[in-house]
Amino acid sequence: MSTTTDFEQRTVRVVPGEETTTALTVRNDSDIVEAYGFQVVGDCAPWTEVEPARLSLYPGTSQTVVVRLRPPRSPEVRAGDTPLGIRVLPVERPDTATVSETVVFIAPFAEQRLELVPAKRRAWRSARYRVIAHNDGNTPIALVLTAGEVDDRLRYTIPNPPTGIEPGTQADIDVRVRVAKLLWFGKPTTWPIQLTGSAEDPEPREHPLSGEFIQLPVFPRWLLALLAALLALLLAWLLLVRPAVRSAAREAADDQIAKAGKTEPNIPPPNNPPATSAPPSSGNPKPGGGQTQPGGQPGTGGTGGTSGGAQSSDTIEVRTNTGDLGTGTYQVPAGKVFRVTDMIAANFQGDEGVLTIVFGDRTVTTIALETFRNQDYHWVTPIDIPAGSAVTVNVTCAKPGTPATGRQARNCLELLNVSGELADLPN
Repeated sequence: MSTTTDFEQRTVRVVPGEETTTALTVRNDSDIVEAYGFQVVGDCAPWTEVEPARLSLYPGTSQTVVVRLRPPRSPEVRAGDTPLGIRVLPVERPDTATVSETVVFIAPFAEQRLELVPAKRRAWRSARYRVIAHNDGNTPIALVLTAGEVDDRLRYTIPNPPTGIEPGTQADIDVRVRVAKLLWFGKPTTWPIQLTGSAEDPEPREHPLSGEFIQLPVFPRWLLALLAALLALLLAWLLLVRPAVRSAAREAADDQIAKAGKTEPNIPPPNNPPATSAPPSSGNPKPGGGQTQPGGQPGTGGTGGTSGGAQSSDTIEVRTNTGDLGTGTYQVPAGKVFRVTDMIAANFQGDEGVLTIVFGDRTVTTIALETFRNQDYHWVTPIDIPAGSAVTVNVTCAKPGTPATGRQARNCLELLNVSGELADLPN
């Protein structure tokens, strides 16, 4: 061989986060001047370098280079023995390259982080927490979790923790906290949570953890206030309102009985002949605005008299496209007069536009559709519509509305119901 190498130390001890050096001797056994380069191989290569990086030697001479080792303080640099190799590369005769090896002992270091998640819980009696243990050291650790003696009314349930947590990993430990008794009423109670995590290897270390458990009352204050208010209302009803209502109802019933007794008609004897005459009557008002005349015939109440009649009702439907004018009519039959007393207009879709109602040649009302959904009209004195005339509904549709289905209608749709008495014209 034309090149000889030798490490100063067979085993090099390094501490993560610190720098360590060792020496490597290179000898030129060839007969020419040779230049040498160096290449670090193995797991130590990322944090090892050789100084100087290039070396020239005359035949038969030797020189020492410095090998610097700077392992980082990281879980990736595992503790224990790690081989270190340095390849010596002759420039003139690269085929005679040689590798010099030694052993690097990486010292162990301990670094753990423990978290209590969450730091605060709210519950009636028990709550679950999670202890997260991070191993940032370079050796496996065995973690022991214990509870502090804060209060004997607080009980901890801690399962067996994992036996070994590898470097660069984490472990989750579930912890349950339970209070001895329920809190039925009052303010929430805060219980301090105290835990301690300890790891023995590679060196003893304790990690205190603290948190809070807020015990909530089963019945909060607002519920008690609500129950008290309801109880007060119930007592007020039973003691005050209910007796007053019963008394008022009893008085009203007594008044009705007294009135019925005073207004009871006198019944003539069976053998007495009926009276041939009666005092003139001033007439009692009727719902249509007419008066009851002798003989039982209704008064005209309008433009002309009628003889005989029956209640009548008719519904007019007007369906109109957007931008158009729609019309609906009800024609009064021949020989009849329609005495209108009630009218109901329905815009159940919520359409937009104008609605005009005409009785014969008389415009009764004009309404903007968007101002109502249902509109009713009532007259004490009927409005007479003679035979041959009609009830006419004109609708100008500006925009169809949206009914209860939630989908906009395709066109406007209005309904008009007219009610009254359909009577015969006098002879």
